[in-house]
Amino acid sequence: MPGYEWLGESEKEHINDVLDTGILFRYEFKDDRKGVYKVREFEEKFAQYTGAAYAHAVPSGSVALKVALTALGVRPGDEVITQGFTFIATFEAIMECGAVPVPAEIDDTLNLDPEDFERKITDKTRAVIPVHMLGSPARIPEIIDIARKHNIRVVEDTAQALGAAVGGKKLGTWGDMGTFSFDFYKTITTGEGGMIVTNDRDLYVRASEYADHGHDHNPDVGRAMEGRNFLGFNYRMNELQGAVGLGQLGKLGDMMQRQQENQTLIRETLESLEGVTMRAMPENGKDSYTHICFSLPNAEKAMAFHKHLTEKGLSAIYFKNNFWHFLPNWEHLIERKTAWNSEYPFAGGPYGGDFRYSKDMLPKSSAILEKLVVIPILLQMDEDLIQRIVMELQATAEEIL
Repeated sequence: MPGYEWLGESEKEHINDVLDTGILFRYEFKDDRKGVYKVREFEEKFAQYTGAAYAHAVPSGSVALKVALTALGVRPGDEVITQGFTFIATFEAIMECGAVPVPAEIDDTLNLDPEDFERKITDKTRAVIPVHMLGSPARIPEIIDIARKHNIRVVEDTAQALGAAVGGKKLGTWGDMGTFSFDFYKTITTGEGGMIVTNDRDLYVRASEYADHGHDHNPDVGRAMEGRNFLGFNYRMNELQGAVGLGQLGKLGDMMQRQQENQTLIRETLESLEGVTMRAMPENGKDSYTHICFSLPNAEKAMAFHKHLTEKGLSAIYFKNNFWHFLPNWEHLIERKTAWNSEYPFAGGPYGGDFRYSKDMLPKSSAILEKLVVIPILLQMDEDLIQRIVMELQATAEEIL
């Protein structure tokens, strides 16, 4: 991780196929494109990889969330529950639909706490978004069971967990729809880009039409003569992104194997240290080997551990203080500063309530994250770097623990 570390000849070959046709648009121009449909091929192979029946490509993971929620009928007046430890795009996508994001706690998987999810359900709850943070699964079978009991739709935010699974079933395929991101920092990258997967043909069709101004994609007529079932917007992936995605997807198995190899010695070292607790994994869960997450006995030791590693020039993250991934650090959300400069969607209009956020509204999540340290796993870690990380972990543990 991330995919940009392994950009190379396969991506160039797919890009040249597109440039040779001169057609960068994913639709139309049948006679000119010489059978080259890179986005379509990327979608087909991505669906095959995940085990989903359908996949639809879009320009970003953020857009994937909005399109999925829209396909599911999320609208103004609805509430959507999601965890407060996530990239802020999860909340933004909900608000883009005019709905209200309702924050829930995480548990020791660092993902949505099923019990708190159920506590947050109201008669306005339309959907839930469990986020598989940092490459590892949420307790997705439990979350699905709760959602089905309450007739709530499920969108899996799998932006950071491509390739991970529970019980052999790939993340993103458990819920009604799953979303993925291919930005510069993800396991595979198209620079920007995203994907939606589903096993429901009606949802797939709604997503694909909404993401293309409402075009119904009738193959029997020209594009200008296609029908329209509803209004949409332009959320199309272009052929160059699809070309890069194909090149990257062909390497995904090797990427995950390399990440697992790079992670193994570091993980074994951490597991041997007294006072270190590894992130919990759901039963039969398998992560994508992109991060190693571990907890220290208290916040002071965690901050000291993080400081020591970073001062030695090693990559480590203390998410409790991260500006983009934890709700208490989102001052613009807490102050409800929207671009439209009004109380919508938090109060008034169809919502009718007055939903407010605060820095102290997720005490369990704060208590978990204040003890957490995360080490990213890169594809290009060499043996010397891994050995240096291991030595520093051992030395830091002797000094701090």
